[in-house]
This record gives sequence, C-alpha cells and structure tokens, in this order.
Amino acid sequence: MQLTLIRHGITQGNRDRLYYGSTDLPLLPEGVTELEALQATGAYPMPQLFFTSGMLRTEQTLTALYGNVPHEVLRDLRELDFGAFEMKTYEQLKDDPDYQIWCTGNVEDNVCPGGESGTQVLHRSLAALEPVISQNRDAVCITHGGIIGGILAHWFPEGSRFDWTPKPGHGFIVTVVDGVPKNAVPIL
Repeated sequence: MQLTLIRHGITQGNRDRLYYGSTDLPLLPEGVTELEALQATGAYPMPQLFFTSGMLRTEQTLTALYGNVPHEVLRDLRELDFGAFEMKTYEQLKDDPDYQIWCTGNVEDNVCPGGESGTQVLHRSLAALEPVISQNRDAVCITHGGIIGGILAHWFPEGSRFDWTPKPGHGFIVTVVDGVPKNAVPIL
C-alpha cells in the first residue's frame, strides 16, 4: 500500500513563524492558490481513502487538492499543543525561562508548559495511523509538519524530525508492505 502524508498549506502562523498547533488557523488565500497550482502538476496520488486531522487548515487543504471527497477525521493526527508557547514567536519566547528549559536536553521528551511533548504526539499519531495501515489500502492523510516529521523520523531514523518535515503543501509517499513502512519518497 501507499500511505501519503501531506502537510497543510500556508497559514498566517507559518508566515509569522509562530509556534502554533492547537490553534485552528485557516489557510491564507495565497495558500489555497499555491495548493491548487501544486495540484495541477499531477504529483499527488489518487488513493482509495482520505483522512485529515480535522483542523480547518487540513480540511481546506484536502478540498484544494482533491475537491469535496468523502474522508474520515483522525483527531490524533493534529499538531503538537504548544501550551503556554502557543501563538508566540521565538523572539517573544527566547528570554522565558520555561522556554529555555523546553529547548534543552532531549527536546522530544520535554513537555511545553500546559501542552505536550514530541514523544506524546508521536505515540498518539502512530496509534491513529494503525487502523489506516491495517486496511492495506492506498490512503492520503492531510496533517501537519510536526506530525509528518516525527512519524518519518521514527520509521526512518537516518533523518531527524526536521529533515523529514515537508514544506506546506508537500509531503511523502510511504510504501508499506505487510504493515511495515519500507521507504518514503517526497511529493514534488
């Protein structure tokens, strides 16, 4: 089977370089236009199943790329909740002692105050994908950069979360054989 993981299009949060995950931001108009242009390349596969995280930006991305197709919402594919850091920039946070602690040591295990850790998000997102993979049917999941980066770094540890995080509107096609991810190739 092919499991395609696509990051949502550009939002104001991307543009402003904000930490945002639980905030339900829409796509920018130019984000929709960019997605429609990417869709016109024919690079996106046509699967049997469609999924989103249910957040507005993923729903809008699905519509821009595939139209009004039936799909299922997997809420555990939503982005990391940045808690007290949500909707703030590095510049706003760099002198915050809690932020400095969060950025030290094993950042995957560090929990944002009032939010989640990368490890917590990885466990919930992998659990959300188990029933998708078990169906053994080609599927597209429209989700978030941190989710894709974390999952692919877990499955293919030769790269970090940041190496595997695609640009908005981009993603990876993962070949899964007998329930095991074998390789991932970028879309576009």
